[in-house]
Amino acid sequence: MTNSIEVTGLVLAGGQGKRMGNVDKGLQRFRGSTMITHVLRRLAPQVKKVAIIANQNTDAYSVFGAPVWPDDLTGFEGPLAGLETGLRRCMTDYLVTVPCDSPFLPVDLVQRLCEALQANDADLAVAETEEAGVIQPQPVFALMNAMVLQHLSDYLAAGGRKMDGWYDGIKVVRVRFDDRDGFRNINTLSELQQFEKEA
Repeated sequence: MTNSIEVTGLVLAGGQGKRMGNVDKGLQRFRGSTMITHVLRRLAPQVKKVAIIANQNTDAYSVFGAPVWPDDLTGFEGPLAGLETGLRRCMTDYLVTVPCDSPFLPVDLVQRLCEALQANDADLAVAETEEAGVIQPQPVFALMNAMVLQHLSDYLAAGGRKMDGWYDGIKVVRVRFDDRDGFRNINTLSELQQFEKEA
């Protein structure tokens, strides 16, 4: 974490896990613990405090010692609903989001996003990777000024749900990461088993 700004880390675990057979992805066993345990181990040292967005199994998530917040916008409306909830409760000037199913997230994620956001006087810094010459946005890995809350709320109130669809009207900087494996997310049980074996 850079010294000049304080950041709250928000782990997005509010989905239904449909591609994994309707199970709670963050609570799935992975390499001796749970997926969210791996995420928290990597994220917590990078931020001042951590919170979790969860719409089910909130008691199970509460054992990790971080506040657990269900989406204010009910009905499993997607990660932006969790982001809005986190921004409403954020007690720092900046918030960074990561998904619960990316246990390999970069240990310098927040530092690099912060540096880019400050250098460009931006409202939001978002990660991107490159593979075979193709740029791949990683919109769930983003750091933002908490003051973007109203802009996001307006987008959601108008029916918008696309993760990067609310960028119009705010200043966004994209940050290229060479380690694309750090952003690999585990969506299915077969992927979970595959990466478990690769340990």
